[in-house]
Amino acid sequence: MSENAIMVTLPVSLAEAEVRVRDALKEEGFGVLTEIDVEATMREKLGEEVGPYKILGACNPPLAHRAIGVDREIGLMLPCNVLLRANDDGDTEVLAADPSAMVILFGDAMRDVAKDARTKLAAAMERLTS
Repeated sequence: MSENAIMVTLPVSLAEAEVRVRDALKEEGFGVLTEIDVEATMREKLGEEVGPYKILGACNPPLAHRAIGVDREIGLMLPCNVLLRANDDGDTEVLAADPSAMVILFGDAMRDVAKDARTKLAAAMERLTS
């Protein structure tokens, strides 16, 4: 378990978990803006196998707008990354970066936005296990 992430483990393939994650994010007002298939990239660029590993860049436009209004450099932390990776048991671990890091990097002015973003991401993760 990471102190920098909100994490759940799902007893499904990465492909199935991805569908569920996208749906859960959508229910909380997030869209997926970027997708990085790390497994395919490592295979193609390095000839290495890392197993199923994908990063989704999730954005909640109202929260992003609020954050940009507080500090225009917040784009360095946007979108919110959600990692899907297979574990040794064949399950999929889903980790969402904890937006609380925005406060550490950008100060107390970002606290309310970070809190709201964390609440929405945690709710999306909770949807995955219910």
